[in-house]
Amino acid sequence: MRLIPISVLLSLGCAACSAPPPRPDVPATAQPATPQPPTTPSTQASAEASNSEPATPASIPCGELNCRLFDSPETALRVVLKESPQVLAVGESHVQKGAEGIPSATSRFRKQLLPLLKDRASDLVIELMVADGKCGQDEKKVAEVQKPVTNSQASTNKNEFVVLAETSKSLGITPHVLRPSCDDYKAVVKAGPRGIEQMLTMITDLTAELAQRILERNAKDSQDKLVVAYGGAMHNDVAPPPGREIFSFGPRLSAFTNNRYLELDLIVPEFIKDNASWRALPWYPHFDRQAHPGKVTLFNPAPGAYVLIFPASQ
Repeated sequence: MRLIPISVLLSLGCAACSAPPPRPDVPATAQPATPQPPTTPSTQASAEASNSEPATPASIPCGELNCRLFDSPETALRVVLKESPQVLAVGESHVQKGAEGIPSATSRFRKQLLPLLKDRASDLVIELMVADGKCGQDEKKVAEVQKPVTNSQASTNKNEFVVLAETSKSLGITPHVLRPSCDDYKAVVKAGPRGIEQMLTMITDLTAELAQRILERNAKDSQDKLVVAYGGAMHNDVAPPPGREIFSFGPRLSAFTNNRYLELDLIVPEFIKDNASWRALPWYPHFDRQAHPGKVTLFNPAPGAYVLIFPASQ
């Protein structure tokens, strides 16, 4: 069985270099249908979960976008979880070649934040595609399609996602990977020069469909547990930029859960670059990496959206 890393973000957001343009011209017919939300979970269960949480950790205001400083990532995450989400969609900025010596967002999430979700989350959907060889040459062709983007990423990214799945399982949180059908592979191959765009859409659809099945199962079993999605910080946008709507499962899962959906982007400060992709982010002009290097910065730039910036690496 061959594992293929499919995250295509070279920094935060699309930043896709030779990948999709800032406003890709994708046909409207590719827009997936919005599913109907399942039965609303028990509000009593949500209240009990909220009451079981410790008091809101002390924080220090740091400016616009409800900026707050915390002593640790764990205390910042507890603030986010106060909203009692049903889906926590975590997005990261992937490690690029040459930065392997800096602890990644994946490793920090696995070591510091994932343990807080033990007994609270039921499942973890990871943006890792598994190719089992059943689809022949189409699998190899799709692997070639993604090379212009993944070639700039650190080779350790794939292994870190595998270790994340193993740690999740050890905590009692069932991990899942994405398993495209042969038709999915064929669609990417047939897209030709727009193969990356088709692959991004496929990632979005597979993640949304898998998360919805898990949510339906949880509702059937009368358990109001959290479903966590982990991948690149574009597919999780609750309010995607114009032109990128089909690349994000945020709006669909937000509707599916009756707005119990949270977007949480994890940022390693050393990975932030002074380029157009980063400058386009709403929190970028409000973050001063020199001001509080030992603190965690938490932004809340929009309803249902958080940005957690880790302290400077030691």
